[in-house]
Amino acid sequence: MTKVFIGGSRRVTRLAPEVRNRLDRIMERNLFVLIGDANGADRAVQLYLHARGYDHVEVFCAGEQCRNNIGNWKVTTVLTPHTRRDFEFYEAKDRRMTEESSVGLMLWDGKSRGTLTNVLRLLDSGKKTVLWVGPEKKFETLRNLEDWQKLSVRNSKSFENRRMRELTRG
Repeated sequence: MTKVFIGGSRRVTRLAPEVRNRLDRIMERNLFVLIGDANGADRAVQLYLHARGYDHVEVFCAGEQCRNNIGNWKVTTVLTPHTRRDFEFYEAKDRRMTEESSVGLMLWDGKSRGTLTNVLRLLDSGKKTVLWVGPEKKFETLRNLEDWQKLSVRNSKSFENRRMRELTRG
């Protein structure tokens, strides 16, 4: 069964029509959705799936309690040695979703380092990833790290800050 790891930036609180269409195709194909529990993209996608009565969903949470599980779907709790609720704490659930997924769909606001880290992790695991680039209002399909190197938005304003250049060097 194909499992789609859907994630994205916390700043993505509304789904573009193109993203909703992509989610509709996922539901039409009865693909299994793995999603995190964060506010932002995770919550927006959860709301959309729940509003359509979609039940092939599993929510991944770091620590003992989920922040969001709109549809009361199955929960996978990922325990982490980190006690501070920082990037490393929540990264544990993202790593687990990468391991369990077949493909990825990431919704990027043009700034989130965590979303791009998930894209790179998926590609490094040999998993195709579709990246919604919000500022450009387009999808980029990445099948491998070579596609990452050719990513058209690498030269856009979205990649201007130093931290993003460091993350995406290579």
